Amino acid sequence: MSTTIILPEWLISSALQPPKHNWGLRIQGDSITDIASNDHLRRKYQNDQIIEAPGKVLSPGFVNAHTHIYGVLAHGIPLENAPSGFWPFLEDFWWPLVENSLDHDMICAATDLRCADMLASGVTAFYNCTEAPFALPGCLSTQKERVLRSGIRGILSFEATERVSKANGQLGLKENADFIETCNREGGLVSGLMCIHTTFTCSPEFIRTAFDMAGERSALLHAHVSEGTYEPEYTLRTYGLRPLQFYDSLGIAGPGLLASQCVHLDAVEMQIIAQKGVRVSHQPLSNCEVGGGIAPISELAALDISMGLGSDGYIDDFFEVMRGAFLIHKAHHRDPRVMPAHLVWHLATEGGARALGLEKVGRLAPGWKADLQLINGNLPTPLSAHNLFEQMLLYRNANDVSMVMVDGMIRVQDGRAIGIDRDDLLSKTRSAAERLWSKARDI
Repeated sequence: MSTTIILPEWLISSALQPPKHNWGLRIQGDSITDIASNDHLRRKYQNDQIIEAPGKVLSPGFVNAHTHIYGVLAHGIPLENAPSGFWPFLEDFWWPLVENSLDHDMICAATDLRCADMLASGVTAFYNCTEAPFALPGCLSTQKERVLRSGIRGILSFEATERVSKANGQLGLKENADFIETCNREGGLVSGLMCIHTTFTCSPEFIRTAFDMAGERSALLHAHVSEGTYEPEYTLRTYGLRPLQFYDSLGIAGPGLLASQCVHLDAVEMQIIAQKGVRVSHQPLSNCEVGGGIAPISELAALDISMGLGSDGYIDDFFEVMRGAFLIHKAHHRDPRVMPAHLVWHLATEGGARALGLEKVGRLAPGWKADLQLINGNLPTPLSAHNLFEQMLLYRNANDVSMVMVDGMIRVQDGRAIGIDRDDLLSKTRSAAERLWSKARDI
């Protein structure tokens, strides 16, 4: 079994602890076996392969806790009129022009490019929702092959919904159930979970069935929750309850539920999340893009819940996603103390891994997975333990990531994903986007 020591200038073991100067780690196989000062590691493991990383910061890899990979194909799509709000965004744009037009080839082209780009920006694990009602069945197994080829750690799901028909909704649930069972049986870097859309596209019986199917397979159930004002208005009008109260009435609000977005929550719903152990993922930039609003993330963070960050398939450079979380909430609360940099870094690493149920991922410690990244720390002002998180969060980008390792295997070297021709992937993605846009013009 191969053994390697990495010797950076700075080590981030956990974002909830101060970074360590001139500390590194030892990797054996797919896991970390030791963390100590660089000098100690040199003396103790003289026969190991050494990766010298002067001027670099060694950090856990980022965990993109919520994305729609196929979203890249919609960037720049021709529109006569921009959507005027969250509901028109779905009804007039996203559903008819994007998701309803997706096929397997389009999904694969987007997956190849996005996996390469996520790796290159320091993301070592992600959770993806695919909603493509007319690409059933088999889109998840096809997508899995592309994820495995890239070497990134991935959780895949199909966003089941009854908005097309009840029969199509059942096909979506079956797609997830079959995929979860296959992944549980085969193991490896790719796994699955159950996914539904929302309360306004899924009946109570459908939601409860999805939750039970997830539990039977030891998987989480994911749902978009209150991304805009439409959903809480809908559930209040239809059930007399806000969305989290409604999920609680179904017996679903608990550690088995992963709720993304969570923009429009009231105090009662936040207490349900905290008391019942609901998991949350926050998408700061896409919430801005669709005009959804600003989620009460600093309030949720104070309740010590399992929470991560996601790109939502919008802007996938994870440094940009972190900057969004770091800055937007300060402006919203008019308080620069809100969402400190170390907390944002935690949400982007171990917090996201916990929210997704990934074990031993998101921290650099003995016994944890060797999912990590080396980032250029050559900044105009000196790095120190008291400023490193803020400096790196504000002034680094994807092109500052020099090396990425997933499960003990180097996947990015010198800033480039190994064995991947990005120009070729770009060409294929552009062709897929042109086909999607052509379908949209015919609608």
